Amino acid sequence: MNTGFFAQPSPPYPRTNYSFAYQWIEEVGSLTALLAHVEALRAAAPAHRYLCTLDDIQQGSYTSGHASQDDRLYLASPPDMDWDDPVQEAAWDLQALQHRARQLRQGPQRWADVCGSLAVSASDLDALLAANRAPDLLLDDVVYIQRLPLAQGDPLIAGQPNGYFSADWDSFQNHAIHQHLAEQHGYQLLAMGAAWMALARVQPPGAVQAQALVEDLRALYATGDEALLAHAGWQALPALLQTQRILVMGYTEDMADRWE
Repeated sequence: MNTGFFAQPSPPYPRTNYSFAYQWIEEVGSLTALLAHVEALRAAAPAHRYLCTLDDIQQGSYTSGHASQDDRLYLASPPDMDWDDPVQEAAWDLQALQHRARQLRQGPQRWADVCGSLAVSASDLDALLAANRAPDLLLDDVVYIQRLPLAQGDPLIAGQPNGYFSADWDSFQNHAIHQHLAEQHGYQLLAMGAAWMALARVQPPGAVQAQALVEDLRALYATGDEALLAHAGWQALPALLQTQRILVMGYTEDMADRWE
């Protein structure tokens, strides 16, 4: 695992739309190793919160940049803003982050409203199961870690809003999902990508908790479609989730295509 900091002179990677990029990692190896690294950062500096990239880092930057332009999230910059002044730009990035966090906290989306709202096929559910069997395949060659100056109650997705295309779950829907999974199942957002997101809990769920989680995922992805509700993958998922702390979820249409 090779790491470096964006604060160092001439970092080898651009921040792009990851305004609070703190560290980059090459050859991270696994999501389990990434989680351990983030937990070490949290332990060393508990006042900070961290969010990682996932899957295609460049596509994630592109879609996040557009998702930030959502009328509900966008905050116009002052007309006299000097974009060549790093102090002004940093202050503005913080204002925009805090604005997105406020908007997401007050957002209208509820878990019940999100259930069944994504177009899903049987092959998409196959991809969901495959991704949780081999979540490390979702790692890009380089992972960015953002260090976000957010309060503990603020949604981490404010630092990397995503869900840009009209057929995908948007940032407010994704926040509703994260909030429900945190409150009901103890999962916290770890990484946000262009098509997939990863969440983690302190310990793998036990049998009862894993079954309850799968029932929620079944409602989320399959509500309104009897064939999808009866998909065989739901029977296999509880045992799989009991072996790991990490849960990965697709949030875009055609998940199967985004997995291959």
